[in-house]
Amino acid sequence: MKRRDFLKGAAVVGAATAGASALAAPAIAQGKRELKMVTTWPKNFPGLGTGAERLAKRITDGTDGQLTVKVFAAGELVPPFESFDAVSNGTADLYHAAEYYWQGKSKGFNFFAAVPFGLTASEHAAWIYHGGGQELWDELSSKFNIKPFMAGNTGVQMGGWFNKEVNSLEDYKGLKIRMPGLGGEVLRRIGAAAVSLPGGEIFPSLQSGAIDATEWVGPWNDLAFGFYKVTKYYYYPGFHEPGTALSSGMNMKVWESLSKSQQGAVKNAMAAENDYTWAEFNARNNNALDTLLKKHNVKLKKFSNDVLQAIGAASGDVVKEAGATDDLTKKIYASFIQHRKQSIAWSKLSDQAFANARLLPFKY
Repeated sequence: MKRRDFLKGAAVVGAATAGASALAAPAIAQGKRELKMVTTWPKNFPGLGTGAERLAKRITDGTDGQLTVKVFAAGELVPPFESFDAVSNGTADLYHAAEYYWQGKSKGFNFFAAVPFGLTASEHAAWIYHGGGQELWDELSSKFNIKPFMAGNTGVQMGGWFNKEVNSLEDYKGLKIRMPGLGGEVLRRIGAAAVSLPGGEIFPSLQSGAIDATEWVGPWNDLAFGFYKVTKYYYYPGFHEPGTALSSGMNMKVWESLSKSQQGAVKNAMAAENDYTWAEFNARNNNALDTLLKKHNVKLKKFSNDVLQAIGAASGDVVKEAGATDDLTKKIYASFIQHRKQSIAWSKLSDQAFANARLLPFKY
C-alpha cells in the first residue's frame, strides 16, 4: 500500500472512530444505569408489591430513563428479611419494606414504621417531614450505609384474624399469633406466643395450625390472602399499627453517586408514592370489608375496652424500653413521644372531634 493511500485510509478510520465516540458520548454523559430493588412482599401483591412496582416506574420516568429500576419480589433475589442487608452491602440498590423488620439491627427502626398506640399516618408524616424524624432516621440508617425514605402508608390496620373469640386477656394466654415488631413484644407480655413471618408464609401457617391467629394489614390485603377461608373472627382496632409507614432504603454509595437532579427525582417519586399508596389503601379497604362481611360471612369483632386498656399499658412499657436501648434510639424516642403528645392534643380538637361529630344522628 502506498503511503498516501494508507494515510487516506487512516483518516477515514479516524473519522469513523471519532463519529462512533461522538455517538457514544451522550449515553455515557446521561449516566444510564439499572438499579435493583428487593422487596419483602409477594410479587404484585396489592398495595405492597404493586406499590414497589409503581415506585420503580416513578423513578424511571422521573429521571427520563437515566435510572431504570428493576423490582425483585420476596425471595427472587434474596429472602424477604434479608433485603436490608442486601442493600447495605451492595448486593441490591434499594429495598421496599417496613422498617420494623430491621429491629434486630436497632430498636430505633420501629419508630419509622409503627409502634403500638403510636402515630396515625398523617401524624407520622408530619413527624418525618416537619418534626425532625427524617434527620434522625438518616442518622440511624447511615450507620448501615443506607439512605431511607417514606414510600407509602397502609393507614390504621385491623386487629387481626383469630380462630376463636378474644373476650379477655385470658384468651391471649398461649395464643400463637403472627405479629412483628413491638406489637409482638406487647402480646408476649400479656401471655401470647408472638412470631414474625413474611407475608407469603402466613396463610399456610394459619391453615396448618402452626399459628392460631394473625394480623396482616387490613381488609384489602387480607381479602387477597384469603384468610377468611381458614378463620372467621376479624378484630379491630389494630393497636399495634395505627398508621404503618412503608419505606424504601437506597444504598448510600449509590445515593451519593446520583446527580442532584436524579436525587431530586428520587425524592419526589418517594413522596408521591407515599401519598398515593395511603390513598389507595383507604379507598380499597372500604369495598374489601364489605366483601368479607357480606360474601364470606366474616364475623367482625371489636376488642373490649378492658383488653385495649391492658394492651395499652403494656404497650407504653414496651415502647419506653425500646426507646432506652442506646443513645441514638433515646433521641428518636424522645422526639417521637413529644410529637405524639402534641398530635393527641391537636387531634382531640380536629380529626377525632370531627369524626365523633359526623357520627351524630342527623340526616345527611
